Amino acid sequence: MSYRPRIPSPDRRTVLRGSLAASAALTLPVAAAAPAFALSGRPRAAWGVQVGDVTASSALVWVRSDRPARMIVETSATESFRRARTWHGPLVGSGTDFTGTTPLYGLPAGEQVHYRVTLADPDDPRRTGEPVYGTFRTAPARRRDGVRFLWSGDIAGQGWGINPDIGGYRVYDEMRRLDPDFFLCSGDNIYADGAIEPSVTLPDGRVWRNVTTEEKAKVAETLAEYRGNFRYNLLDDNLRKFNAQVPSIIQWDDHEVRNNWYPGQILDDVRYTEKNVDVLAARSMRAFREYFPVSTLHESSGDGRVHRVVRHGPLLDVFVLDMRSFRNANSPGRQPDDTTGILGAEQLDWLKRELSRSRAVWKVIAADMPLGLVVTDGATDFEAVAQGDPGAPLGRELQIAELLRFIKHRRITGTLWLTADVHYTSAQHYAPERAAFKDFAPFWEFVSGPLAAGGFPANALDSTFGPDRVFVRAPDRANVSPMESPQFFGEVDIDGDSGELTVRLRAQGGSVLFSKVLQPGRVGQ
Repeated sequence: MSYRPRIPSPDRRTVLRGSLAASAALTLPVAAAAPAFALSGRPRAAWGVQVGDVTASSALVWVRSDRPARMIVETSATESFRRARTWHGPLVGSGTDFTGTTPLYGLPAGEQVHYRVTLADPDDPRRTGEPVYGTFRTAPARRRDGVRFLWSGDIAGQGWGINPDIGGYRVYDEMRRLDPDFFLCSGDNIYADGAIEPSVTLPDGRVWRNVTTEEKAKVAETLAEYRGNFRYNLLDDNLRKFNAQVPSIIQWDDHEVRNNWYPGQILDDVRYTEKNVDVLAARSMRAFREYFPVSTLHESSGDGRVHRVVRHGPLLDVFVLDMRSFRNANSPGRQPDDTTGILGAEQLDWLKRELSRSRAVWKVIAADMPLGLVVTDGATDFEAVAQGDPGAPLGRELQIAELLRFIKHRRITGTLWLTADVHYTSAQHYAPERAAFKDFAPFWEFVSGPLAAGGFPANALDSTFGPDRVFVRAPDRANVSPMESPQFFGEVDIDGDSGELTVRLRAQGGSVLFSKVLQPGRVGQ
């Protein structure tokens, strides 16, 4: 079955309108270290490497060149690259903003894989650039090996970009040192609707200084501007080092396009000359596909969707949701019948089917929006699932109620919800005895973020599904800068012997704010 977003597909000319010019030169402070474009000599891969959607036997390697080049990947069990295996990748060019991905298959399970990417001149294969190195661990084949990963989201938001005075995105260096098996980014990888100014004066008089680029000087509308937004974060040395060591599972949310968008929306925003969100979303999705190694978006084997299952050995399946592309319009959310909801009917059927098929001990549902937290969109509409009415499910809540009922009646064990989006960290336990809707098994939802954006106060709870906020750490005012409040990320550690899953909510600086141990084999916790 083919899954396509509800976004109508504009023709190629429409998508590329205003986007055919090459990205302008980077405008960077002298103190900022950034990849440079040198259009003479050999191809360069100065934007680093990434690996995505790693399983027990496969992975997807990403690179960006500074000119047309052939992508060549070598893998080995050792750093010396003895007995290396060579993978011939695509010819990268302007059609993909000089990015490319190469799928790796037949990898050994539960092993450290070293790789290097070399870019070769397409007219003279002997002319190659300096190789760029990376490493990752494949998923284990044996349960007793255990799994540990991190998650968060929300990067370069609210005008807080790469600040060279504080060392850039230092949180990525902290996460890299924890050496997780992978990183789950819960969305808002960029803020295409947020300009990055050269400096911002903080309430205490200090000055926040940003690395700036031309594409980040306004809201993104053209394909070139969306590409420049995704490229911006790769200017940070901490992030490039992190990408070279920690594989990723990437999903998207609203700010990859613009705040609170939904299919079919027509903007009333003077900052935009292109008012059709479907056109903007198509451009953003093209750039998203170019800049991240996502298996379902890969040109040779993907089917064009973000939602997918990434299987990480016997202990863990990660169900990556797309709560953006298939949703209905934001509204007061009081409709008594809603088959579209926030997932769309086909994605909901897919999720129920894949959950029932899963044999993993733990089934992490990676949501790009929270369930019981009230997220508003203007004075009367709501952006997420909850809409503030504590009674029986209405609007998008109906679809979630159907899913939770299915999990209970099929006795699907080990479900756990992870998200970001709201720019603070918290733990919510959902239980039927506290809920208006009672036909579900208890479960946990953990929130962690932002990684590099403004912090915000905690959202109100909607008691339809009976959430109890067991822990929360949030600022007391809106848009607190990363210089004033720590950034947040979460850690999940699954013990191979006992099967116990431990969630830790972490703050930048090394502190564990909250932890919870969950037992395997249970329908509800």
